[in-house]
Amino acid sequence: MHGIFVGSRQMFDDMNRLITQYKIKPVIDKVFEFDQAREALKTMESASHFGKIVVKIG
Repeated sequence: MHGIFVGSRQMFDDMNRLITQYKIKPVIDKVFEFDQAREALKTMESASHFGKIVVKIG
């Protein structure tokens, strides 16, 4: 497992406030069903996507 420093709690709260204020939405490249999780991982590993890869659960 790898970790990264993402800033202080105040920076996180500020970021979330701005995301809400400006209605920022993530770019979603592709959505996979849970049973396609292996394919989703392969897509992520290929680094050929632009945006987020979503795996639906439930």
